[in-house]
Amino acid sequence: MCSGAIVTHNALRNAGTLAGMIAKGICLCLLVVGCASRQAAVTDNGLQPPSVTPSTSAPESAFAYAPPLAPPPRGLPQAKRANFEREPKSKNAHRLADWVVDSGDNRDMPFLIVDKTDGKVFLFYADGRLRGAAPALVGLARGDDSVPGIGDRELSAIRPEERTTPAGRFIASLGRDYNGKEILWVDYGLALSLHRVVTTNPVERRLERLTSSTPNDNRISFGCINVPEKFYDKVVRPAFTETYGVVYILPDTRSNRDVFASYYEVDDIAEKPTLRTWPGDQGVTFLDLILSFDPGYEAGRLSSVEPASQGTGQERNLAW
Repeated sequence: MCSGAIVTHNALRNAGTLAGMIAKGICLCLLVVGCASRQAAVTDNGLQPPSVTPSTSAPESAFAYAPPLAPPPRGLPQAKRANFEREPKSKNAHRLADWVVDSGDNRDMPFLIVDKTDGKVFLFYADGRLRGAAPALVGLARGDDSVPGIGDRELSAIRPEERTTPAGRFIASLGRDYNGKEILWVDYGLALSLHRVVTTNPVERRLERLTSSTPNDNRISFGCINVPEKFYDKVVRPAFTETYGVVYILPDTRSNRDVFASYYEVDDIAEKPTLRTWPGDQGVTFLDLILSFDPGYEAGRLSSVEPASQGTGQERNLAW
């Protein structure tokens, strides 16, 4: 390379270096001016600029930096299911139990499902684990409603077609009948209870009906739910001692959605992320979402229980 080219090359390199230094100086000036303007704006608004001093305490000012966002969920949360172990059950009972557990409708109380069609009861712990199951006798007539005032009538005045076990959701507790026997009051106003099987009328063969291989002969009572004595003493009584529980009676002639106001199919709702609960959502459940739109749900489906010991003194005829 000739000497003239070397001189020209050095001149160009020096010019480029100078231009770079000028550009860096301009950027630095703009940065300082911008920071000063931001400081002045914050001061004019009466706010303090954020501190750059590290701190382990939660930020107190509205201007404090927010913590980094948690990563979005990678998939739908798993639906909660009832655990029947290996106990045989109908599809309707299985679906209702799954809904109770997934929605939290039992509100952390033990719950019992009465399947009138299959003549069977299932008792669960509050978390949905099966505590026990047994055959059951229910009302003679098919139907999901009770005749108004039936709890105040003599048994002899209740016609066969009126001897139904009503469907619905009830808050239940242990109590006493007018003979002093312990029972599980399902609905005091309807004289509806769950109790040990009654064998005072041999013609009805209630014990034989409980042990038969078919549910077709399990309809015999005036409306109450009869269960084996051992099941009542070993499973029902311990579960409801010093606590309330929820009794769900499945319908005969209507669908679950018609009877239980907030019922949904767990398998269907699991496919809709906007209706399910995400991890870290402060414990908001599906039932809470429902209540936010329908505050009257609890009042519409909750049946209060008035134990016999706290009644008005008027005797109730038990719908045996």
